[in-house]
Amino acid sequence: MGDYVTPGEEPQEPGIYRSEQMCLAQLYLQSDASYQCVAELGELGLVQFRDLNPDVSSFQRKYVNEVRRCDEMERKLRFLEREIKKDQIPMLDTGENPDAPLPREMIDLEATFEKLENELREVNKNEETLKKNFSELTELKHILRKTQTFFEEVDHDRWRILEGGGGRSGGSTEEQAPLIDIGDNEDDSMRHFSAQAAMLRLGFVAGVIQRERLHAFERLLWRACRGNVFLRTSEIDDVLNDTVTGDPVNKCVFIIFFQGDQLKTKVKKICEGFRATLYPCPDTPQERREMSIGVMTRIEDLKTVLGQTQDHRHRVLVAASKNVRMWLTKVRKIKSIYHTLNFFNIDVTQKCLIAEVWCPIAELDRIKMALKRGTDESGSQVPSILNRMETHEAPPTYNKTNKFTKGFQNIVDAYGIATYREINPSPYTMISFPFLFAVMFGDMGHGVIMFLAALFFILKEKQLEAARIKDEIFQTFFGGRYVIFLMGVFSIYTGFMYNDIFSKSVNAFGSSWTNSIRHEYIDDVLEKGEKASEAQWMLVPELAYDGNPYPIGVDPVWNLAEGNKLSFLNSMKMKMSVLFGIAQMTFGVLLSYKNFTYFKSDLDVKYMFIPQMIFLSSIFIYLCIQILAKWLFFGSAPGSVLGYTYPGTNCAPSLLIGLINMFMMKSRNAGFVDEEGNIVPQCWLSTWYPGQATIEIVLVILALVQVPIMLFVKPWLLYQREKKQTRYSTLGGSGGGASTSQSVRADIAQDDAEVVHAPEQTPKPAGHGHGHGDGPLEMGDVMVYQAIHTIEFVLGCVSHTASYLRLWALSLAHAQLSDVLWTMVFRNAFVLDGYAGAVATYILFFIFGSLSVFILVLMEGLSAFLHALRLHWVEFQSKFYGGLGYEFAPFSFERILAEEREAEENL
Repeated sequence: MGDYVTPGEEPQEPGIYRSEQMCLAQLYLQSDASYQCVAELGELGLVQFRDLNPDVSSFQRKYVNEVRRCDEMERKLRFLEREIKKDQIPMLDTGENPDAPLPREMIDLEATFEKLENELREVNKNEETLKKNFSELTELKHILRKTQTFFEEVDHDRWRILEGGGGRSGGSTEEQAPLIDIGDNEDDSMRHFSAQAAMLRLGFVAGVIQRERLHAFERLLWRACRGNVFLRTSEIDDVLNDTVTGDPVNKCVFIIFFQGDQLKTKVKKICEGFRATLYPCPDTPQERREMSIGVMTRIEDLKTVLGQTQDHRHRVLVAASKNVRMWLTKVRKIKSIYHTLNFFNIDVTQKCLIAEVWCPIAELDRIKMALKRGTDESGSQVPSILNRMETHEAPPTYNKTNKFTKGFQNIVDAYGIATYREINPSPYTMISFPFLFAVMFGDMGHGVIMFLAALFFILKEKQLEAARIKDEIFQTFFGGRYVIFLMGVFSIYTGFMYNDIFSKSVNAFGSSWTNSIRHEYIDDVLEKGEKASEAQWMLVPELAYDGNPYPIGVDPVWNLAEGNKLSFLNSMKMKMSVLFGIAQMTFGVLLSYKNFTYFKSDLDVKYMFIPQMIFLSSIFIYLCIQILAKWLFFGSAPGSVLGYTYPGTNCAPSLLIGLINMFMMKSRNAGFVDEEGNIVPQCWLSTWYPGQATIEIVLVILALVQVPIMLFVKPWLLYQREKKQTRYSTLGGSGGGASTSQSVRADIAQDDAEVVHAPEQTPKPAGHGHGHGDGPLEMGDVMVYQAIHTIEFVLGCVSHTASYLRLWALSLAHAQLSDVLWTMVFRNAFVLDGYAGAVATYILFFIFGSLSVFILVLMEGLSAFLHALRLHWVEFQSKFYGGLGYEFAPFSFERILAEEREAEENL
């Protein structure tokens, strides 16, 4: 039909292995039904709309006014939310998902929001005015109270002066000093006249200032007025609200006495500069008392009015808090619908809207039912039409996921979205990723810790999702809980295989090794004074090994082998890493065959997949066979192996040197002993099966021959195919009777070329393109592309095999760190006896447990996770995965609302 590279009704594979089959469809919606149809599609979430007006600015589209109205409603709702949060009123969020309102309901919503906003703004304005008046009256109350004290002190000192009392007697502090100091040498009449005249000429201002500005205020007053003003201050014990900002501040009352209008002007300007608030203060005590009574009365009245205003505001916000989340959901749905309708084309009759959508073929029936529901709900008599279109554009990639598979799909998508319908690595990654992680992390104890942590997240996932914890680290662990769960399970398994639990082994099935050393020899060593723990004991395999391997995993006796434990484990894990790596790379190449056959790319099957498999088999799979053969046939006991006499472990073949000799084609001895039965020199370098030298030469030549095949054959065949098609096209054009023209389209990304038939058209001027993918085949581009892929594969086989050795390296590092923690920390508690030993065990276990969790589980776990990520992205996926697609982004209310909620939480 109209599918990209999947024409016709082709049977679908299960969706998990490939992305869903998509089609491009055209929607014809009646103008009256378009809103409701888009709303139904938004609830369904299976349709991605294409913008059919890319050259039209957002301000020139048909529904721009409706979008602006929605923006305005959203602004008003955000204002309501801020006010509700300011009063710490809980907003009711039942998780209800209301349907998108009808267009006519927008008017009611707008009226409701407008009324709420205006009412709330008016209440806020009144409350702000009342609070400002209340703050001013409170400050005035403190000023009147403090200034009354000031003037009482002044009057007391003045009467003392007039009565002949000492000018500064009765106190030594500045607060108790008289305001006017008249010399003691003047007579009584002059003193009385001078005091009265001075008081008549003095003016004063009173106000409040913030406490932290007081010191600078005093200094500037002193310097600007040259010491000709007198300042009295007193702190206000209560915390007041700033009359401008409303913030709580500590303030001081001040009163400034001065003489003359010039000083008065200076003082007021300085007060203004320091944002001090000046208040009128009467001159006489009677007037001050009357003003104080009036201020107290007004304060009480303001408290009553302010309380009523706040109660009314609280009632309005409580009523709004019950619906604000639901209103916000409705408005966002309306806005998203009109935003989507702006993608539509409008028919010339203005009665029909036309849209183009990407949608899954398997969901077409559900999409048609949604369109039918929307048409019925709108009351339209004309049905909506969905018509599939033919296209050569690459559809979006849509992989269905659930809460279990989503984490693994995100790991794959982080590297690149899969090209449409190519093999999806996610189902294979679900097993291989936690397994390779566990190979590096393998420890039963640490695996149990990881398993239990992930299990907690899984069992409590509903409660944790409802809590909406914003911490980014928590979200990372919680989002990957199923990945961590499998990582823990596989770590327990590999730890069981390694027989490693907190660096110790478990003798569950009984060791296959026994103590073959005579007790007399042991007693003799101990009699010489050598400690048993420091003595070196060697077990001879012929005497101590019973010939039957440990049933499952590593024999626990190796935990006691301090001399050659690492040599044994390193050799085993190194070979095991190579086996796992080559197996995964080979599987990746096999998956590329599935891609080539699915896209009907015969050239890639013949001249890419087959040469790659031959190259990989000739060297690397052959190496794996050698590793397995060495494990199976070359034991500790002498015998006959593959037709050759095997003297013992000293002649076990060296695979690394053997691989080097294979490429150098060096001549080697055949077998381990000569005709006389003597062991040949460097017997570990000898060939160890009949015809090995000849087979290896053939394998090397076979591998080298594949390189030019991969490099040159496919580009040459593409070039020949284009020449043939060009010749046919020329002959068809000169015949005069042809109704179609043919051209060759080379799609380098899919490594193939195809013939495109198109109706005869007027030739285009030179210099214009031929459409997507059309045009002459550029041989140089194809050769460069093919050379890059060939070199990448050939060199990658070597480098990627070496890269898999990180499985061994990290496993070794993890085991050694675990051993160090046990030996250097926890084991020290076992040295002490009695109560000291119990206390030391408790303390050291806490330290040991903390270090194990933070270093070995978290840090080493993160390291192993990143290395496993690299092995899948580069070593595995590079063999078959293009990752050149783009994600299917359907119009979905659920997704839009989730993104909006996440954006709000991140603010």
